[in-house]
Amino acid sequence: MEFLQHNWYWAALAAVSGSLLIATSLRGSRGISPAQATQLINREDAIVIDVREAGEYTAGHLLNARHIPLGDLPNRLAELEKFKDKPVILNCQTGGRSSSACDVLRKAGFTQVHNLEGGIAAWTEAGMPVSKKKK
Repeated sequence: MEFLQHNWYWAALAAVSGSLLIATSLRGSRGISPAQATQLINREDAIVIDVREAGEYTAGHLLNARHIPLGDLPNRLAELEKFKDKPVILNCQTGGRSSSACDVLRKAGFTQVHNLEGGIAAWTEAGMPVSKKKK
């Protein structure tokens, strides 16, 4: 008990850190970095799905990314059926919407679903290329 009284800040840091780790685990997010996404795309021919709105997508997106806004995703699952057992990377602006999209695909039976951590913001910050061409 004396240790905790003298080192309460370390105990608080450990508690906060642990709770964030548990929250991330419970959410089931399989976030990947831009470098990991690049490896999946190059080595395993992963498909990239951009779930942002049209204006965001046309402003710049990952090369060869398919555009399916998050709101349309449940109604367009049939288009993605052939990718159920292949790596799928979802992205949005910062990772929030694509995390929700990951949940939609997992519930639909997709087995290799990955969220691009930090979204396209992290992608461009890492110096990765973007395209303005429509797919």
